Parts: sequence; structure tokens; C-alpha cells
Amino acid sequence: MPETTRETARAVVRRVVDDLAKRLAARTRTALTGALDRGARTARPRHRDIDWNRTIAANLRHYLPGHGTVVPERLVGHARAARSVRKEIVLCVDQSGSMAASVVHASVFGAVLASLRAVRTRLVVFDTQVADLTDRLDDPVDVLFGTRLGGGTDINRALAYCQDRITRPAETIVVLISDLYEGGTRDGTLRRVAAMRAAGVRFVTLPALSDEGTPAYDREHAAALAELGVPVFACTPDRFPEVMAAAIEDRPLPVPNRT
Repeated sequence: MPETTRETARAVVRRVVDDLAKRLAARTRTALTGALDRGARTARPRHRDIDWNRTIAANLRHYLPGHGTVVPERLVGHARAARSVRKEIVLCVDQSGSMAASVVHASVFGAVLASLRAVRTRLVVFDTQVADLTDRLDDPVDVLFGTRLGGGTDINRALAYCQDRITRPAETIVVLISDLYEGGTRDGTLRRVAAMRAAGVRFVTLPALSDEGTPAYDREHAAALAELGVPVFACTPDRFPEVMAAAIEDRPLPVPNRT
């Protein structure tokens, strides 16, 4: 593509990305920050980390009228964010032609997730080959230009790449965005997913991340994943922050049309 044409295309894509970011970024940050902070309370906080409102409420029975004060027996505070365990999120995105909208949305969400200090995000796209675009997450436009839509699909190969880079399974969430039409080894994919699950990885499969959220996908493959305890459902961008927050908190995912 000539450089002048490329710059024009970048300007067009940038407008689309900026619009998506305005609609989705704030909601995503709010949902995920809340999920990451929840449960991070501690009964032995440092002085500057004490939540005084909750501490006073928890110790009202120890109010001393003569002194006009509360003597706290139990302190309530927040764990230091910098010392909390970082979650690792792996977005593994099918880049076949039918998944074009998913790649667009996933690149935006990847950039948003990468901006959260409490999360380490990896973005992997694949067809029969695998490309790690994590180093481009600060620029979704670069991600889109680095994505080659079309070709076959080798989910097993893509998940093998992701699995090899997981160092803390219990703190890792893998989000596979694919129509699940496997051109590689389906049994290999299922064994790999089962192994990651057994190691403690939280695994979610989204057949699409498009505005409509009603994709065509391999239902037999989806059913096999569901038997492994992996939820498979269509998800629109508006629901993605809720899905990720639920995955981080290890609670049921808030999407009604599961497979």
C-alpha cells in the first residue's frame, strides 16, 4: 500500500477506533477496576491504607461516650495495589474473514486492557499461522494493519503458542474469539484446553465480538468445549466488560445465551 494511501486509511481507521474507545473504554476500565479491587481488603492495613468509614462502621459498638470516640478493635483497609497479584489476560483472536468485526473490537479492548496497571495483556491473532501483536497494543490502528484477515484456521496451534507463554496459570484468563471451525486438530485443541483448565487457567470462548453478537459457529466444537467447563456464547462489545469482570472474579458469566 502506498504511504499516502496508508496514511489516509490510518486516518479513517483512527476515527473508527476513537469512536469505539469513547464508547467502550470508560465502561471497561470501571468494570475491570472494580473487579480487580474487590476482595483486595485486608484486616491489617498500613495506616495510609485504612478505610476509615468502614473501620468506624465496623467498630461502632466500641464507642466511648465519655471520650466521644470509637476505639477500633478491627481495622478495615485496602491491600496495596502495587503489591496485589497482576492478572494476565490473553486475547486469542481468529483472523479469518468472517471474524473481521471481532478483530476490530478485540484490538480496541486489548489497548484498553493494556492501559490497566493491574492487568498484563497479550494479544495473539491467528489463521494457520500465529502472530503476537502485544507490542502494538498501544496503537489499535497498528494492530489492525498488522492483521491479515482470511486464510485457514488452526486453533490448536494458536492455543499452543498461548499455553507456552503462560507462567502463572491461576492468575491467567484466556479469551478465545473464534467461530470454532477448526482446520487443525480438534482433539488436540480440546486436550490443550483441558490441560490449561486443569492447571488453573480461566478459559472463555466468544464466537464473535461484533455489534450483532449472532455469529455462525461450529456448535459441535462449542458443545465439546462446554463439556470441559468452558463457557461458549456470542458477546457484543457492550457486554464484554461484564464478561471480563466476572472472569477476573471467578464468578458465573453474565450472559444468558450460553451454549
